[in-house]
Amino acid sequence: MKAKSIKGKSPAAIATHLQESMADGFKPTLAVAFISIKQDFEAINKLLDAQGIIVFGATTAGEFIDGDLGDGSAVVLLMDMNPAYFRLECMHTGERTTRDIAQDIARIGQEAFEKPVFVVASGGLSTDGETIVEGLDDVLGADGAIFGGLAGDDFTMKATYVFSNQFNSDNGLVTLILDGEHVQVSGLATSGWKPVGTVRTITRSEGNVIYTIDDEPALDVIIKYTGTPKELSGSNDIISVASEFPMQLLRDDAPSVLRAPLFANKADRSIVCAGSLPQGSKIRFSLPPDFDIIDQVVADCKQIKETQPEADALIMFSCFARHMSLGPLVSEEIDHVKNVWNSPLVGFFCYGEIGKALTSHHDFHNNTCSLVVLKEVTQ
Repeated sequence: MKAKSIKGKSPAAIATHLQESMADGFKPTLAVAFISIKQDFEAINKLLDAQGIIVFGATTAGEFIDGDLGDGSAVVLLMDMNPAYFRLECMHTGERTTRDIAQDIARIGQEAFEKPVFVVASGGLSTDGETIVEGLDDVLGADGAIFGGLAGDDFTMKATYVFSNQFNSDNGLVTLILDGEHVQVSGLATSGWKPVGTVRTITRSEGNVIYTIDDEPALDVIIKYTGTPKELSGSNDIISVASEFPMQLLRDDAPSVLRAPLFANKADRSIVCAGSLPQGSKIRFSLPPDFDIIDQVVADCKQIKETQPEADALIMFSCFARHMSLGPLVSEEIDHVKNVWNSPLVGFFCYGEIGKALTSHHDFHNNTCSLVVLKEVTQ
C-alpha cells in the first residue's frame, strides 16, 4: 500500500495538493482527514468524495502531518488500500446510547471480517469515551483491537464533529473497520504522567460526571490541590488544569489510566471528564512527564517495531492537554515517532484517546499519545 500526507489551510489548497499527489498515477481509495473547526470540513469532505475516496474524518484541537503542527488547517492521509480490506461505518447516536451503537459497530465488524480491527472517532462534547470501549468490548471481548479518539473543536468547547462521505454528526461515531488478516495493525498508548500525593476516593459520580471526591465537591478539591483561582472563568481554566494535573484512575487488575476534566459546573461544583470515573474508585493526581518522555516514547515504539518492522502509514491520536503541557516538545515527539518507521504520519490533538499500553489491553485514556501502525499484507 502506498500512502501520502497532504496539508492545507483551505479547501482550495487541499484540492491542489490532492491533484499533485495523484499526478504520478497514485489513486487513493481511503482518506483519513483531520480538520480544524475553523475550516470548511464539509467542503473538503465533498472534495474527497468527488474523487471516489472513502473518508474517515474528525474535527480537531490541532492537527499535524509528521512533526509539522497545524493551526486552523486540514491534514489528510491518502492511502490506496485495497477496498476489500476495509469498510467505513457511520452512526448517529440519536436516542440510543453510545454504548449501544458501539455494540452494533462491533457486530458489523465481526460479520465483515474474521479478524476485525476498529479505528473509531466520536463527535459530541459530552460523550463518555469509556462507553465506546465498553460497547465494543461487550461484543468483542477484551482481546478486540480498538484505537481512536474524541474529536476536538480548537478549545471553543461548543461542538465537535465526525464525518464521512455523506455523513457528519456532532454526536455520533465514524469507524474504520480493517481486515486484520490483510492489514497488519499494531499500536501503542503512552502518557508519561507520574502520580503524586495521597490516594483519594470518588465518593459520588454518574458516568463521567464527578460530584464529590472524599465527600468534598469535586471542583473545590481540584482548586485546592492545583492552586488554581477559586472561581474559574471558563472552560479554558479547566483545560489548563487538565493539562497539568490529570487524575490517575487506579485499578487492581490493570495499569492506571488518566482522566482529565473538560467542564466545571459552578452551581453544584461538579466536573465533567472525558471518561468515566466510577463511584468508589481510587485516584491520584499527576504531574507532567519529565523531559526524557520522548526517549521513553521512542523506546516503546521500537518495541512495537520488533513485531511490526514495516509500516505503510501511521495515525496518531494525541491529547490536546499533552500539547499544552509539552509545548514545543510535542512536535519533536511526533517527529521521532514518525522516524521509527519513516512512514507518512497524520494525527490530531483530541479530547480523549483509545489505545493499548505495552502491558495491557486497549483502554480509554486522557493526556495520552495513541499511535496506530498500518501495513497492508498482500497474499
